[in-house]
Amino acid sequence: MGDRKAELVAALKANRDETIGALRRLTVPDLAQGRYENGWNGLQILAHIAAIEWTYPRLLEVGRMNQAADAGAAPAVLEARGGIDAYNARQVERRAGIAATGLIAEWERNREALIAAVEATTEESLARPVRSAGGVTGDLSVVIRSVAIEHVRGHVADLFTS
Repeated sequence: MGDRKAELVAALKANRDETIGALRRLTVPDLAQGRYENGWNGLQILAHIAAIEWTYPRLLEVGRMNQAADAGAAPAVLEARGGIDAYNARQVERRAGIAATGLIAEWERNREALIAAVEATTEESLARPVRSAGGVTGDLSVVIRSVAIEHVRGHVADLFTS
């Protein structure tokens, strides 16, 4: 495994362990408390991070498409139908009524799928330019770090902020 890939896999695994540890410490009051201006409570934030985790392996598909594109072609991008805010609202609504344990399990399954996808990709693919549905641009390894580690870490921190 090359350096870029090995470092990314290690970072994803460390973030997985950190995130699961934090999520398992959530209390009922943490989940019930309103957190965001749009009205999301802790359980809805948890639903959001469970929902978005499955999309990250799709970034590897975008990287492969960009690898196959002609040199002068515009890079492919991951798009959210109706815009990112509408997508997020739909995904959170779809998970209404799912208990925190179910959302944590969903997130963990999807993180394992992301780790496996990164392990299966090439170093060259990780260097390809991509743009996430949320507008993060850069080489694939940088975008995955930003959305799958830093973005998730920020939401998890929000779950514990009064």
